[in-house]
Amino acid sequence: MSQDCQVYHLGQIEYQKAWNLQNQLAEQIAAGEQPPTLLLLEHSHVYTFGRQGSEDNLLWDEEQLKQNVVDVHWVDRGGDVTYHGPGQLVAYPLLPLGAGSMNQVNGKARMPKGDYVAYLRLLEKIIIKTLAHYGVVSGQRKGMTGVWVQPDVLSRCVHCPPAQRQSPAKIASIGVKVDVKGVTRHGFALNVNPDMSYWDGIVACGLDEQNKASLAYFYEEPPSMDEVADKVIQTFGEVFGYEMRVPEGVLQL
Repeated sequence: MSQDCQVYHLGQIEYQKAWNLQNQLAEQIAAGEQPPTLLLLEHSHVYTFGRQGSEDNLLWDEEQLKQNVVDVHWVDRGGDVTYHGPGQLVAYPLLPLGAGSMNQVNGKARMPKGDYVAYLRLLEKIIIKTLAHYGVVSGQRKGMTGVWVQPDVLSRCVHCPPAQRQSPAKIASIGVKVDVKGVTRHGFALNVNPDMSYWDGIVACGLDEQNKASLAYFYEEPPSMDEVADKVIQTFGEVFGYEMRVPEGVLQL
């Protein structure tokens, strides 16, 4: 029998509020007061720096940040700097990692403590399967975290600038943390239809000249955020072996 995972679709929310909510729910999950939880949302414009972040990778000065209404946060996930904003689907899975192997502990989706690489690969799998549903072939790159679209796929891109069709482009970023109680924090961000110009303000993930892509590049009329979110929920349940549930009532932020 599958374990339940509660899903909250929060709409657009400021980064700090979402971060506070993650901390609150993770404590409740660790105490057995809350089931595994998936938060789906969009952020207001924000640059976040992970534990490997370098302030040299922030290219916009204070005036440019103010003009573009961008907040900056230093956070406790892995990785360097990334952008979040409207048009990007952000997923924060709050899952207990425990003894045993994934999908084999009393029917519950759990994995050995410390097997963070396996957890990252599963998040990538969710994104890859979701994009495949929309006809976009994507995959992993050796030694890198995230999901990428290869040049042969970009060659049929409807809206890609020609220069971006020469090398792989990152369409989803991943940065996670597992806290001392074994509960996951942070997650992944899938570019559905964001304003791609905001990546001009950073050296994304600390990688110079990294191509970026969005799902909207491949469509005259891209799928809606709600549609993509529903597909992510379905795929998340399939990959982690959860029964996805939308609880009644409003989540208090």
